[in-house]
Amino acid sequence: MATDLKDKHIADLHALAAEAGVEGYRKLSREELVRAISESGVEPAPAEPAGVEPDADEVVVEATVVAAGADEAVEVDAAGAREPDGPEPDTEEVSGILEILPQRYGFLRMHGLEADPGDVYISASQVRRCELRTGDEVAGPAREPRRGERHRALVHVDQVNGEEPLAAERPEFGDLAPVPAERRVAPGDEVLARAIDLLAPLALGQRVLVRAAPRAGRTTLLRGIARGLQQTEGVELIVLLIDERPEEATAWREAVPDAQFAIATADMAPADQVRVAELALERGRRRAETGGDAVLLVDSLSRLAYADGGPDAVKHLFGSGRNLNGAGSLTVVATTLAGADDEGEAERAVATTENALVTLDPELAAAGVHPAIVPGECRISNEEMLRDPQELDAARKLRSLLADLDPPEAAALLRERIEGSASNAELLAGMA
Repeated sequence: MATDLKDKHIADLHALAAEAGVEGYRKLSREELVRAISESGVEPAPAEPAGVEPDADEVVVEATVVAAGADEAVEVDAAGAREPDGPEPDTEEVSGILEILPQRYGFLRMHGLEADPGDVYISASQVRRCELRTGDEVAGPAREPRRGERHRALVHVDQVNGEEPLAAERPEFGDLAPVPAERRVAPGDEVLARAIDLLAPLALGQRVLVRAAPRAGRTTLLRGIARGLQQTEGVELIVLLIDERPEEATAWREAVPDAQFAIATADMAPADQVRVAELALERGRRRAETGGDAVLLVDSLSRLAYADGGPDAVKHLFGSGRNLNGAGSLTVVATTLAGADDEGEAERAVATTENALVTLDPELAAAGVHPAIVPGECRISNEEMLRDPQELDAARKLRSLLADLDPPEAAALLRERIEGSASNAELLAGMA
């Protein structure tokens, strides 16, 4: 019997351990599970193809299911719930981000976080047995579509977020305690990014609100932050664009090619735009749950509120930014737009919940004054945890100096100081 057990999928071993009453079975290694089940005397059922457990509702062909966000209908047959007529076609190892649809089955998004004809179907039984969540990174072999199908299908789940499925009991994002952000992110060399670092330094686990208006330089700011983050080891960068022009999406991909993109273009229905935002957020939450760091750049909360018909999605997304005790972090850097169709609803929904606030001035940008930041309207909480006492004192002196000037004069002085120093550390050392 031990040989049969060793060949079983980890999900099957957990099911047998639960039946046998093995205590703490989720925390046991595969070898410990096999030994505990063998000693219990529970007989394993005849082996089935790994990762496949047909449900009654999946034995019947699921007729003409429309993949959310895709332009084509797909015919699926429960991804192995019935035996093929001939030999199983060749399979290919794949890995993608899971999106679970309301019908309980899902798709692995293979090209960023957007629906694509190359996505891989995953059955509801696999989702249930492996306790998968939207945003999980799932890997396993995929077979080619059978007759009447449009998408490849996952044969079984090999890994979830880099580990065996159900290898350990998974924490829930909402159950993990948030703690103050304390791991600062280097700003990079660009003037605008360095200016933000002087006025409201970025740290992993923050909620950063960028208050802007059209043509105020928010895209330049976000891309500068993105390029700086790509130099930070271990950070997964997710760029969420809502109601965006297609050419702008292309420019973003060229600017930060290593990022994960969730782009809800202007031609998408509002419900689909909200769905894209939810997948981006859930991916960030899964990353943080498993001890990693994710940064979600959002442009903009105003357009998300308008697409959702209210502020609920905005509050859920922005409020998810946090540094987690004993796990990773999710940083949310998001813009709101003055004069947008949401009539300021998004900004009102998140006002005072941010860790850092950055205000961009469209009049300065229009006049060609950069960085187009209003120093007196920027703020940050818990700055003393991000700077040593000497640097903190120098940063406060600089902000006090800028606050006494008119916005154009303040912006010009800030740029002069940045361009006249090799780094922000050198600049602040000169303020002592």
